[in-house]
Amino acid sequence: MIRRIDLRGAQTGTPVDYRTAVPRAAFDVEAALHVVRPICDDVRDRGVDAIVEYSARFDGVTQTEIAVPVSAIARALEDLDPDIRAGLEESIRRLRITCEAEMEHDTVTSLGEGATVTHKLIPVNRVGLYVPGGLAPLVSSVIMNVVPAQVAGVKSIALTSTPQKEFGGLPHPTILAACALLGIDEVYAVGGAQAIAMYAYGAGPCRRVDLVTGPGNIYVVSAKRLLKGQIGIDSEAGPTEIAVLADDSADAAYVAADLISQAEHDPLASSVLVTPSLALADAVEIELVAQVAATKHQERINTALGGEQSAIVLVDDLEQGLAVVDAYAAEHLEIQTVDAADWAARVTNAGAIFVGNHAPVSLGDYCAGSNHVLPTAGCACHSSGLSVRSFLKAVHVIDYSRAALAEVADHVITLAEAEDLPGHAAAVRVRFA
Repeated sequence: MIRRIDLRGAQTGTPVDYRTAVPRAAFDVEAALHVVRPICDDVRDRGVDAIVEYSARFDGVTQTEIAVPVSAIARALEDLDPDIRAGLEESIRRLRITCEAEMEHDTVTSLGEGATVTHKLIPVNRVGLYVPGGLAPLVSSVIMNVVPAQVAGVKSIALTSTPQKEFGGLPHPTILAACALLGIDEVYAVGGAQAIAMYAYGAGPCRRVDLVTGPGNIYVVSAKRLLKGQIGIDSEAGPTEIAVLADDSADAAYVAADLISQAEHDPLASSVLVTPSLALADAVEIELVAQVAATKHQERINTALGGEQSAIVLVDDLEQGLAVVDAYAAEHLEIQTVDAADWAARVTNAGAIFVGNHAPVSLGDYCAGSNHVLPTAGCACHSSGLSVRSFLKAVHVIDYSRAALAEVADHVITLAEAEDLPGHAAAVRVRFA
């Protein structure tokens, strides 16, 4: 069901590049550009007419309008199961608390009498949020995108999700209900690359946005790459992934369940266990067989677990295991070891770190208070997950008096002339002529 990669002895033999020792699923964003480029160009040129044609072709729905009526959003909340509503409300509450705690404030630095530089944080004016609706209606992604944008102070928020044939061409009703709970009433029934193009160029009732956030399939990701610059983007999120660093103290049933939880997202999902314990590896394999047989999306899970992107990685000890998971830079990293908090504190590369036996990735997906829109494909070595900061721009405000400028005028002039930019020097001299 899942292959093994044996890295034992790698520390004493020929050096191994741990970044490539655990391969990921093929996810060729560049190759998809030839598919999405004509779609994006068509939406730019024909707007809503192009979008409705693509909705018919790709989603099998007939549309005359792409905007979701406010009445449909309200009705979705009225019809929402009370237990689901309670879960959504708690998820919103917890995430809002952490987002508000993260909120940074302007910093004013005085560099002398009459000389200040202010580090000012300004919310993005308008954002477009993308919520996947393909293999599963990811209602939690509504929360993860909307809440930090609201806390950051974004004034104009639009949200789009794939139109669903079984719901009359509207997004999934649970997604609409979450929008209602959060006070989002500008919602569109548009998916795929055409949704990103709609945000980038504007189409019909949807004005163009400044920033697009939210995960999607390879065509969504490719469109974000193509249109980056026309719009800002959060990241190019690939298939989901989990790495578990575990020792003999870990419960094999827990580890197996957590590997399966990510595998059920997508046939390309990565599920990786890194352990020095052969006994745990054997026990997890047995648990995987039993648990997969009892779960719903067996075909999808088996494909993911059996793919080249998933493996049980055997290492000499936890020190080597830590080096492996740090190099892998997983979207989700679980630490199920003795002294788990100590090992977690030494991790430098991960989208989010889940500590101990009772912090599964599922907790972070819904109600931990953390954000689940995270860097994938090893990008956690340089990028962060979605947060309030993602929706803020940092601007330096420079305020100098004449006397303060005079103090550094000679330095400015000297440096400008050293760069052969006499106009820069003249812009200072003229103020003291």
